[in-house]
Amino acid sequence: MCRKIFIGATGQHCGKTTISLSLMHLAQKKYGRVGFMKPLGPKWIDFNGKIVDKDAAMFASVFGVESDVTLMSPVTLTPGTTRRFLDGEIDPADPRRAIRAACNELEKKYDFLIIEGAGHGGVGSVVGTNNAQIAADLEAPVLLVAGGGIGNVIDAVELNLALYQREKADVRIIMANKLVQNKRGDTLGYLAKAFAGSGILVTSAFDYLPSLADPTLLHVSKLLDHPLCGDANERNRLCHNIQLGAASSQIVIDHLEASTLLIVTSSRDELLVTASALHHIPEYKARLAGLIIAGHVPVSSITQRILDDSTIPYIRIKETSSEIFYKLREHVSKIGPEDLEKINLINSIAERYIDFDAIDAMI
Repeated sequence: MCRKIFIGATGQHCGKTTISLSLMHLAQKKYGRVGFMKPLGPKWIDFNGKIVDKDAAMFASVFGVESDVTLMSPVTLTPGTTRRFLDGEIDPADPRRAIRAACNELEKKYDFLIIEGAGHGGVGSVVGTNNAQIAADLEAPVLLVAGGGIGNVIDAVELNLALYQREKADVRIIMANKLVQNKRGDTLGYLAKAFAGSGILVTSAFDYLPSLADPTLLHVSKLLDHPLCGDANERNRLCHNIQLGAASSQIVIDHLEASTLLIVTSSRDELLVTASALHHIPEYKARLAGLIIAGHVPVSSITQRILDDSTIPYIRIKETSSEIFYKLREHVSKIGPEDLEKINLINSIAERYIDFDAIDAMI
């Protein structure tokens, strides 16, 4: 019989996919066949000619189960889906019927199945298929991922619990994630007090790790929809810092932090040449991940030759440096199948942070 767990969350950016990856890694140490499912996919992509949720595609690619990807992503919200549903063009029972059928097939294939929800408990209500309803339909015990605070986490959990309880979904675990390291013990202690007597296990995941939130060069390239030039072997490098190269070249270089993505105006020949020259010096290569060259002014021909000869990774874009800076600062990085450095990091630390046996015992 297949064991199941539904990974819900109190909101966006709590770390559901990171937790799902961690549980996949840990479950594989105990169970022979471990599967993944994203029943409702609000962010779709074309994966090998099939329209599926991007997280399902990522898990299929990383874990080598591409043949199951349509079962892993039975319902996707493509443009116009919600309007067609509300206009009565889609049978209201279709989404939940498709999800149940796909889950039944996956249960035959796997010993342990991780079912990842989308956003907070109410996401999907517009098509009559929210997270709480899915968890109840699939009879999957729920692990609810929350942030790392105290009051705001308790408030958010209570708000979501009301919906899960209304739908008769079985919430068994609350997992605090992105904890502040020096407040970890206090936070977990107070959360345990808040839910004492509820029968719900309060457990923890990761401390806040900037490396899990930081984008790779390839991720930035896709976000900006411009190609990454230079050394292709650097495409999966993490960018821990984003810096505007607005000061003199010497000051900019002196103030580079670890693995910085430097945004430089295209007319700054001296800074572009300096950065290119430093790319081959290990000390500076560790501090300078790559460049975004911004602006309408063409890069001079000699500077362009120096850039290309250095193989420093760079993205050339016509928007202004300030526009790019704020776009990147507001962006929250998500994990993709190409982010092998980040996935390997998650797997390597999951065993220290997550008590899989305690979670498994609760389901």
